[in-house]
Amino acid sequence: MASSSSTTDIDFANMPPRTADLEETWAYLSRGVEHIMTNFELGLSFKGYTSLYSTVYNYCTSTKMHGKLDGNRTGANLVGSDLYNKLSLYFISHFKGMIEKANSLEDIDLLRYYADEWSRYTRGANYLNRLFTYLNRYWVKRERDEGKKGVYQVYTWKIHFFMHIQKDNAKLSNAVLKMITQQRNGEVVDQGLIKKVVDSFVSLGLDNADPNKECLDIYKEQFEAAFLSATELYYKTESEAFLAAHSVSDYLKKAEDRLREEENRVERYLHNKTRKELVSKCEHVLIREHAELMWDSFQSLLDFDKDEDLQRMYALLSRIPEGLEPLRKRFEGHVKAAGLASIEKLVGADGVNVDSEAKAYVDALLEVHRKNSETVSRSFKSEAGFAAALDKACREFVNRNAATGTSSTKSPELIAKHADMLLRKSNKMAEEEDLETALNRVMILFKYLEDKDVFQTFYTTKLSKRLIHGVSASDEAEASMISKLKEACGFEYTNKLQRMFTDMSLSKDLTDSFKERMAQTHADDNDITFSVMVLGTNFWPLNPPTHDFVIPQEIVPTYDRFQRFYQMKHSGRKLTWLWNYSKNELRTNYTNQKYILMTSSYQMAVLLQYNKNDTMSLDELITATAVSKEILTQVLAVLVKAKVLVNEESEQYDLNPGFKSKKIRVNLNQPIKAEVKAESSDVLKAVDEDRKYVIQATIVRIMKARKTMKNQALIQEVISQISQRFAPKIPDIKKAIETLLEKEYIERVEGSKDTFAYVA
Repeated sequence: MASSSSTTDIDFANMPPRTADLEETWAYLSRGVEHIMTNFELGLSFKGYTSLYSTVYNYCTSTKMHGKLDGNRTGANLVGSDLYNKLSLYFISHFKGMIEKANSLEDIDLLRYYADEWSRYTRGANYLNRLFTYLNRYWVKRERDEGKKGVYQVYTWKIHFFMHIQKDNAKLSNAVLKMITQQRNGEVVDQGLIKKVVDSFVSLGLDNADPNKECLDIYKEQFEAAFLSATELYYKTESEAFLAAHSVSDYLKKAEDRLREEENRVERYLHNKTRKELVSKCEHVLIREHAELMWDSFQSLLDFDKDEDLQRMYALLSRIPEGLEPLRKRFEGHVKAAGLASIEKLVGADGVNVDSEAKAYVDALLEVHRKNSETVSRSFKSEAGFAAALDKACREFVNRNAATGTSSTKSPELIAKHADMLLRKSNKMAEEEDLETALNRVMILFKYLEDKDVFQTFYTTKLSKRLIHGVSASDEAEASMISKLKEACGFEYTNKLQRMFTDMSLSKDLTDSFKERMAQTHADDNDITFSVMVLGTNFWPLNPPTHDFVIPQEIVPTYDRFQRFYQMKHSGRKLTWLWNYSKNELRTNYTNQKYILMTSSYQMAVLLQYNKNDTMSLDELITATAVSKEILTQVLAVLVKAKVLVNEESEQYDLNPGFKSKKIRVNLNQPIKAEVKAESSDVLKAVDEDRKYVIQATIVRIMKARKTMKNQALIQEVISQISQRFAPKIPDIKKAIETLLEKEYIERVEGSKDTFAYVA
């Protein structure tokens, strides 16, 4: 504040002498104080400023004292009190007119007047504070140091102006609250004016210990407390009225908008420390008070796929501690019901046979998962609690539904069947990526299976068939699926599967080696083309025939030669021939058009009988082949249906010389019912056997580590360790404990019937 105005220089030209008394000094200073407080905009020259500053300094450092000095107190320490009192009296007088004017005003007029005067006063008082630096630095400081907290620096006297206006029924803060209410009601208000007034409340705070430190006492007592109460009342009234006339969906938008507005209000004109309490208050009134209503309407939003509303509800309820848990529980129930209904529809009204429609079953399960998984990621921001609710619900309906009934093995079987279909050459997946995506989708369901060992056994059985019959879509796809299973369950789970591929590779080398040997030793006798697969008993789920089999004379030489060749290479190993899995090709020499018949070993054994006979009875064929009557009748039924044989008389079968087919290669090797039915029961028997050993091995492993253990704790630990593979039944665990007691792997601890000890 500097000016070249001669008026101000004249006003302050006659500076009092250093020895001037209080009255003379104040007479001079009061003109300067009045000029600064009322005509600040006219400016003050540097000369005027230094004259005023020097006058304060001279008076405070004057040694001319009236009366006796108190001890060593001199200069500003003593004479400052007179000057301080004069300044105090000036401000009381200065404020009087302002307060009278303010008392005559209301609402926005009051706020405008207050804001203008506040700006004028703070600007002037700030300037005076610098003029009276010497007084502040010495006398005021000494007084405060001696405990007189009622003494302040010059600048801080502003509180008197505010308190005189505010004490009239909180007139000032009520005027601000009225403007905020108008803004909440949609009216346009002067936000800059509100900010000036609210900022003044902050400035008014005085920390007695440190006057320069920000103190929010006045702001909190005179404004914030009333503001928060008014906010609570406003939104309580508004939300109740709004919900009485509108839907919950509309209310979600309203609450979202209101919370955003209040956050913005803090940014525009409130102190940042108000944010936490304001947001908390709004959350309580807008969300917590109406949470029950939101929870109750959640199901409807799910049923009608109201995605935006679900997002809003999630965002709002996530703000309060207990807000989301009821939604998670309802969501879990919703997903489970959707999954069960989907399978109910599949097996019910449509009458689909899930055994033959594994794809339809898998697709139905996956569609429910896909839809609700998208809801979790889109509407619930992939929040862990909702993801867990989805997983729990899926685990329920994937394992127990209308298609599975009470069986815990049906779902793993059907999913394994679907995987088998995908990995076969007959699968029409156009691109590699499509197949990879389809396999990834299988793994989604696999994750939810409780009996993963059942899936493993069915999958192993199906894989063995694909490899034996050469119908795998590709080695890459097979390896990819095994890799996924390994990642999900570990090396042990896929060890057998990988060994099966090793056996296939070794078998190819063995076949090539055998062919080379035959070319050297039996070059003239190469009527029969022969390839062999030698498969490790421990890794392949293949059972040898349950009955004898008479090897047809036509292939006995080749059979004998390979037996000798293998024994030379691997002395001591025993070969078990799996005729029930072997395939053959026969050429028809009796028809005009030569056909290649693709047959099973049993079909071959039957047809080769007709090299010597035109007609044969059922009993003769049983004797010639040693195949059981049950299986042989099904084998013959396929040959009769294909019109290779004719069955005009009961249990009498003739070769059909007039056989014709549109295809040169005729596939007769169809699976027979007995074999298909046996496969499922064999798998489940194998699973039961495996489980016995897994439970026993787990108990031994636990007991070896723990040495002694109580019965109940042991059972719980077994369940904990095995549940990733299958859900063990407690009676099975108890049975395994009894078996291990008999085998003396563990023993009962004397004097404690329910405690076991490991026997080293």
